[in-house]
Amino acid sequence: MTARENLTYVYAVVPDTWRVRTGLEGLRGVSGADVSLLSGGEPPEREGLSHSLAFVISRVAAHEYDERTLKARFEDLDWLEGIARAHHEVVQAIAREDTVLPLRLATLYQDDERAQEALAAQRQVFAERIALLRGRSEWGVKLYIGAAEPAKDHGDDGAGSSSTLSPGKAYLRRRRAQHSVREDHYRNAQEAAQRIDALVSRFRTHRVRHPPQHGELAGPEENVLNDAYLVPDDRTDSFRAALAAVAADLDGVRVEVTGPWAPYSFAMPPPPPSEPSREAAARDGPVR
Repeated sequence: MTARENLTYVYAVVPDTWRVRTGLEGLRGVSGADVSLLSGGEPPEREGLSHSLAFVISRVAAHEYDERTLKARFEDLDWLEGIARAHHEVVQAIAREDTVLPLRLATLYQDDERAQEALAAQRQVFAERIALLRGRSEWGVKLYIGAAEPAKDHGDDGAGSSSTLSPGKAYLRRRRAQHSVREDHYRNAQEAAQRIDALVSRFRTHRVRHPPQHGELAGPEENVLNDAYLVPDDRTDSFRAALAAVAADLDGVRVEVTGPWAPYSFAMPPPPPSEPSREAAARDGPVR
């Protein structure tokens, strides 16, 4: 396959270090393509020596990733999931070796030269962002409200048990009870959210509030909080311990903590380069 038949797929920006280069050996990305570095500087001579920033790239077939094909394929959820997973696995592999600045899914350039021009144009911005992310990881904190299930009526409470009420009145009574329980759960969720804010302020450096998830992503519960936090790596144990029991005494709510992740929520996608590039917008972030 000639260079003209290829596009340059970019996963992330990284420091060009010996550890990163070693970590990429044998790694494959989207469409099973080899993963490599595209750097504007000299390669590092030994561990710990970094000369420049680099793009993490693969070379992919142009006919599979041109604009028209991508537009159709982004409607194919199975294909999209496969590409997103491959992209994510490359980014996570790098994150285990050094600081990584993830870029959007399906960030593509016509060739390596165009990609290098974009890297050079944004080098200072990328360097500042990597400095911010160094020694920190992303953690997700989600708050869920469970389904309202009031206690069963086991007898006459003065208003008539459900077995002696008409079907219509029994239904209304169950609905009122469910509404009361639901209100209690929402109050508990508000209390849990306030506790989370108070706790994590001692550990995180930055926060991004994502929209709550719905449908299959949330499952049978209602997701009411979906935050991402940038936490120093030396404070993650304390961060997790502080959140472990934050809602243990609150009925109907559940807190989920996930991570560490590469800092997708705190990455900054590059602005359009001076030469047109082939880019496709990402869907709703990484597959977790």
